[in-house]
Amino acid sequence: MAVKGSDGPKVVVLGAGSLFFGRQAIWQMVHSPHLNAGVLGLVDTDPVRLKKMAALARAVVGANGVRLRIEASTGRRKVLPGADFVVLSFADRSVKFRAMDCAVSEKYGIRMCSGDTIGPGGIFRTLREFPEILRAARDISDLCPDAWVINYINPTAANGLGLRRYAPHLRSFALCDGLHMPHVKRNYAIRAGIVSDGSAFTDEVDRKFDMRIAGVNHFTWMLKAEYGGRDVMPAIAESLRLAAARETDGGDTGAKAKFNASIGYTLYRIFGRIPTCVGHTKEYVRFWQGLGRTPEPIPPLSIWEADERYRRHAEMWRQVDGFLSGRIPIGEYMKSFGPDHATDIIENMVAGLGKPFYVNTFNRGAVTNMADDAFLELLCDLDMKGPRPRTVGEMPRGLRGLQEQVLDAHELAVQAAVTCDRDILRRAMLTDPLVSSIADADRIVEELLKAERDALPGKWFRRESIRRPRARSGPSAGSRRPIGGKSPPGRRADRARRG
Repeated sequence: MAVKGSDGPKVVVLGAGSLFFGRQAIWQMVHSPHLNAGVLGLVDTDPVRLKKMAALARAVVGANGVRLRIEASTGRRKVLPGADFVVLSFADRSVKFRAMDCAVSEKYGIRMCSGDTIGPGGIFRTLREFPEILRAARDISDLCPDAWVINYINPTAANGLGLRRYAPHLRSFALCDGLHMPHVKRNYAIRAGIVSDGSAFTDEVDRKFDMRIAGVNHFTWMLKAEYGGRDVMPAIAESLRLAAARETDGGDTGAKAKFNASIGYTLYRIFGRIPTCVGHTKEYVRFWQGLGRTPEPIPPLSIWEADERYRRHAEMWRQVDGFLSGRIPIGEYMKSFGPDHATDIIENMVAGLGKPFYVNTFNRGAVTNMADDAFLELLCDLDMKGPRPRTVGEMPRGLRGLQEQVLDAHELAVQAAVTCDRDILRRAMLTDPLVSSIADADRIVEELLKAERDALPGKWFRRESIRRPRARSGPSAGSRRPIGGKSPPGRRADRARRG
């Protein structure tokens, strides 16, 4: 065992009430023989949600007869001591505020189908979440400074980058489950016609299929796809073209799912590479903002739907209540879920399984024509020493420029979240690829600051107290590098945070 402790690792989840992570984390911690003799620490500031998730975890542990110990508290400092891994999965009333971000932005012609990673929505979510991430980082520094910190909070690239910049003494990386291995590679092997179904995706097929994906999270691109030395990217693109010909408006599947095959194929025709996260990537480019003077075959982006997300949350909590009440036998739990990206990676690191995973981390030469500290989603080898990106090659012209713009927008959003400087916030907005009007950007900023005041540090509303950070000497302006030192203090009243 590469971690401290006699029987297994201690994994602490900050935001255990997260319905998109907490339930899967319980499954993997119970399922894995490398994890199920350790400790699962559950933290959530909502005591009702925490009580339910802790009761569910203990019931699943008991039903499966494993030795996993459950700790639970509304105060993270009670649970953090001894942690080997800390997963950040909390959010402050995210559905409510994403709906605000999308509605205000739409008034000024910015259409967001997700609204939590790029555009005004991504910037303001960074402003809301990153100060709390820094406070958590300070507690981790005090109580378990050697733990691996895994950010799962969107925008994961901005928040993960912020952790590396403002808490460089912590060991951290960031995740998104969109490129969860080995599923993503298997699915593209099917699209390429390499295999007919998932059961035919053997270790030999895996070895012969050279697939390379890279980019900023939610803006990743397949840069190479060869099978036995044969280029299969055209075959994957053709599968998109055929799917596009059969495509409808997505029906009830939501804004993120509409016209994804058509948009994916169109982007392939433009850039010669396949976007691998189209449901988000289509929001990063300006093409479907509805600004054209003539009709386009693909309509403008639909707006993210808060009501649908509330409905999904309610259904998930009904399922949790069903397990707790006995209406759904607890024995069905392990059949209802499956492995999660974060806990898969934790298992791999603890046990030294040698599996590669997509991780958001510093580039370190993987993409040869981008800076070493460009924060990218890359296929990495991982063990308890951390992620080591595998070589990708060059990012093509055109895509590289778009990647750099997104990275700069993320860097500025994080800096604005730390300093509460309105000039830096304005700069972040006007660097963002979706913003095209200075006046509209200013209006969006003022409206969202006012609407989301109770979710933001009070310093935003004391203009006279703002100080600008001094420029540092060092590498050229084109190079990114860690800021170093301890993170600046954030100020915000404590309140319930919902994962």
